[in-house]
Amino acid sequence: MLHDYAGHDVAALVKRSELVSRILITVAIIGAVGTPLFIWARTPLIHARVAENGGWSPDVIHANANQPFTLHLTSDDVVHGFAVGQMDMQSVDVLPGKVTDITLKIDKPGIYTFFCTRWCGLNHWRMRGTIEVGGSSSAPGPAAVPMYVTLGLDIDAPHEAPVIPINRPSAISGQKLAANLPIDRSIDYYLKHSPYQVFDELSTTSLTESQRWDVVASIWQSNTTPESRANGQQLYTQNCAACHGENGAGNGVFADDLAAAGESSIQTMAGADSMTMQSPVDFTNPIRMLGASPALLQGKILRGGMGTGMPMWGSIFTEEQIWDLIAYLYSFQFDY
Repeated sequence: MLHDYAGHDVAALVKRSELVSRILITVAIIGAVGTPLFIWARTPLIHARVAENGGWSPDVIHANANQPFTLHLTSDDVVHGFAVGQMDMQSVDVLPGKVTDITLKIDKPGIYTFFCTRWCGLNHWRMRGTIEVGGSSSAPGPAAVPMYVTLGLDIDAPHEAPVIPINRPSAISGQKLAANLPIDRSIDYYLKHSPYQVFDELSTTSLTESQRWDVVASIWQSNTTPESRANGQQLYTQNCAACHGENGAGNGVFADDLAAAGESSIQTMAGADSMTMQSPVDFTNPIRMLGASPALLQGKILRGGMGTGMPMWGSIFTEEQIWDLIAYLYSFQFDY
């Protein structure tokens, strides 16, 4: 009787041991598979919608400096793009009904702007959000003061050139003419002066008006490079052409819609977001462009156009990108 009882007890112990082993194996499998699922559940799925329907949701993301983090992106309507401003990264497409994963690592604490890189609608430029990066690394130093601020420029004041060239100024012709002239060709001089101001200072020479404009073109060319203008052209095509037009004439695919939206909302007193819109600036207009210094254009790009539909690009472009973009904008005026 004792033997039977003991045998029964041993069998029960064996079964119990097998059950425990199965439970442990199952827990291990769930742990291995469930961990990424748990992480996925804790990482919000970021939805992209056209700006009129909400833009990014959520539009604030938290991360830690020097720690990789993965974002899960999907579109609820059309194809969008995702990129983080002032970072060396390729934008990624965000497709309707699909989830796109992107892993980032940001070195320094701070607030970074992410934005849509696809022209998805009239208010495309409003599709922006922020990544708030915390951490214990040393805080970044004070931001450099933009040149337009140090010069005290009023970027909203009119800056028309009272005299403009009859023909497109030639930098090649200007190089020969400028060879023996006592003129300042430094980068500092170029950044702080408008083309018209330089033209006016050359009035003390024996050059004709056409020749003076050629010299101006040569100064603008000598302070940029083909590489910087090519980079500026790429930035312009990706971020500006839809409004300002591929050739800079203010006739982009959204130009008429911007003007119509602004006019309609003013008449009806509805649609506050659209009330400030107006026709994009024509960069081929010499009266406007030749009266603007690079420093003044820097301010307009950094801050955006108050009272217009021009967005603020200061949180998107690096300082180098802004100067490259400005170099390209002047190529609408000068023959390099």
